[in-house]
Amino acid sequence: MWRRAVAELLGTCLLVAIVVGSGIAAQQLSPSDVGLQLLQNSTATVLGLMVLILVFGPVSGAHFNPVVSLVDWFLGRRSRTGLTLAEFGIYVVAQTLGAIGGSVLANAMFEVGTSISGKDRATSGHLLGEVVATAGLLLLIFSLAATKRGNLAAPAVGAYIGAAYWFTSSTSFANPAVTIGRIFSDTFAGIGPASAPGFIGAQLLGAAVGVGLLALLFPAAPQAADDVVVPHPSSRAGS
Repeated sequence: MWRRAVAELLGTCLLVAIVVGSGIAAQQLSPSDVGLQLLQNSTATVLGLMVLILVFGPVSGAHFNPVVSLVDWFLGRRSRTGLTLAEFGIYVVAQTLGAIGGSVLANAMFEVGTSISGKDRATSGHLLGEVVATAGLLLLIFSLAATKRGNLAAPAVGAYIGAAYWFTSSTSFANPAVTIGRIFSDTFAGIGPASAPGFIGAQLLGAAVGVGLLALLFPAAPQAADDVVVPHPSSRAGS
């Protein structure tokens, strides 16, 4: 279990470092072109996320996201697949601490002081975007596991997040830990603390929508919860 917790902490830390660091770089390289900044930020995130899933997936499943871990526990709670409640708690703590560390690391690499973001994002359109982004992400991840296509998770999840950067108004945070982490960088990728609770609430609502879609379209998803995001050893398998 400790290896899985470390993998979730490191993976989420590096994910946020990629998101925030590439946002800082984009802001410095293209200060007058927000569209180009978003393109640079999203490209780095897509490529980095794919690599992180490949590296850490075989250890912890590469959740890097409390709503993924929550749904993994929820779907598998009766059939004893997926995370136990205690494991879910450990994953969430590791992911949240890793996300905060990722912002601090990115700020330090670019010699930007760590400070609380002042970027207000919580409009009704942004919140709807988070519901859509999160529901789609969960539907993708768990449908791949249910249909035994988990080997496609790295490119598929990377591609979805890259697309959702552009087709959602919120630029697809879709992750409570990443949302909390991005509070600690007052840069292009940051989010103000007043906006974060609304984003997290929308992400939880998106998770509920995603579970409903899974129940409708992929009723076998609970039996495959242990293979999310990619197949990995579980504590019940002797890891």
